[in-house]
Amino acid sequence: MHFRWTALLALVSALGGCAAKQEQPATMARARELMASAEGKRGDLVLRCEPEDAEVLLDGVQQGTCSDFSGVSRSLRLGEAGFHQVEVKKRGFWPYTTYYEPSGARVTLKVKLRPVTPEASGGAP
Repeated sequence: MHFRWTALLALVSALGGCAAKQEQPATMARARELMASAEGKRGDLVLRCEPEDAEVLLDGVQQGTCSDFSGVSRSLRLGEAGFHQVEVKKRGFWPYTTYYEPSGARVTLKVKLRPVTPEASGGAP
């Protein structure tokens, strides 16, 4: 009787092993597909700002100043898919906010902040 159970367990294990081996290539292919699509969603933003020392925030988190992301080899890297909020601001200037969805390309964003004047804000000099 013990022999039959051992043989049955061996048969079930062998069949289960074959099924798992057959599924593995499909799983691996799906993982590669997901990784490739995620890589395609990355993007780099080169920032050209006036003034150059304006502060840069990505999704509300300070990243540095515009000059940190203005060179040929320097850019703001966006690694996650979906829309990201990019804000450029400096005291004495109106802030600039935009939304960017990475497309896998390197994009240059030109921002010219406008100074806040007493006339524009309605305040006294």
